[in-house]
Amino acid sequence: MMPMTRFAFAAATAAAILATPAAADFPERPIEIVVPFNAGGGTDIMARIFAEHLTEHFDSPVVVVNRPGAGGEVGMAEVAEAEPDGYKLIVINTPNVLTIPTERDARFTFESFDLLGTIAEDPGTLSVSGEDAIETIEDLVAAAKDAPGTIPYGTAGIGSAGHIAVLLFERAAGVELLHIPFSGSAPVRTALLNGDVRVATANLGEALNFSEGVSWRILGVMASERVAGEPDLPTFAEAGYPITAGSLRGLGAPAGTPDDVLATLREGVAAVLSDEDFLAASEEANVPIRYLDAETYAQTLATSVEGIEALWAESPWRE
Repeated sequence: MMPMTRFAFAAATAAAILATPAAADFPERPIEIVVPFNAGGGTDIMARIFAEHLTEHFDSPVVVVNRPGAGGEVGMAEVAEAEPDGYKLIVINTPNVLTIPTERDARFTFESFDLLGTIAEDPGTLSVSGEDAIETIEDLVAAAKDAPGTIPYGTAGIGSAGHIAVLLFERAAGVELLHIPFSGSAPVRTALLNGDVRVATANLGEALNFSEGVSWRILGVMASERVAGEPDLPTFAEAGYPITAGSLRGLGAPAGTPDDVLATLREGVAAVLSDEDFLAASEEANVPIRYLDAETYAQTLATSVEGIEALWAESPWRE
C-alpha cells in the first residue's frame, strides 16, 4: 500500500476551500459520476468510495454510473459533451485521457474538462497465475525472449494504462508480448484466472484486490521505489528496467461549468480527500490516495501529454 500523505493535503485543501465563493444552492439534485470502465475495477472501487463520502459532504446524493467502451472513450465523450452544469462528472484516468486523443480523432481532449482535483495514483504491475513457472520479472523477460510475440497479456483496452506500461516494458527489455485488450480491468482478472491470458496488467490497488483468495502472483511494481505496505514486491528498476507507469485518477466536469459551481465541487473534492473516514476506507480497499488541486492537476496533464505523444511517435500502439 502506498503511503497516504494525509497532512500534506492540508495547505492545498485550505486553499481550495477559500479560493472562490461557492454556489449556495448547489447541488439541488443528484450528481452523477461517470466511470468509463466496467464495475469492479480499481477506478470503479475508488469512485464508489469517493461518491459515498461526497454524498455525506454535500448531504445530497452522488451516484456512480458505469459507461465502459473504447478504452474509456465512450464515458469521457459523454461527459465532455454533457450540459456543463456540474451534475455530470467524469473519473479521468491518465494515461487514457491523453492516449485516446493522441491515437485517434476523439470527441475530447483533457482540455474538454474543467478539472476538480485528483483522488489517487496507482503504480502499474504485471501479474501471473500463482501456478505459472514465471515467478519473477527476469523469468518473464526470459520466457518472452524464448517465444517472441506469443505470451498473451490482458489489458483494460488499447491505450490503457496497462497497455502503455507493457509498451514501456517491451521497449526497455527488448521483448515482444501478445496484446489481448478487454473492456476493463475486471475482465482481465477473469481472463488470467481462466487461463485465457498468461499475464495480467493492473494497477497495484487492483492487483491486490484481485489476488485476494485466488492463486495470483504480482511480479513487481512500476514505481521509483518499493511501495510502503508491500515491501516484498520488487520494482522493475531492480530487475534492470527503470519503468514508472500506472494511473493517475481524478475528477472533471464538462468545460464551461460555471465558476461558482466549480468552486463548490473543488471544495467538496478537497474536503473528502482530507476526511479521515474516507482515507481509512480507501486504505482498506487498497486505493492509494494522492491529492492534487485543479491547477496542479492541469499542469501535470499538460506535461504528461508531451511524453505520450513522444511514445506514440516512436511506438504507435493502435492495433
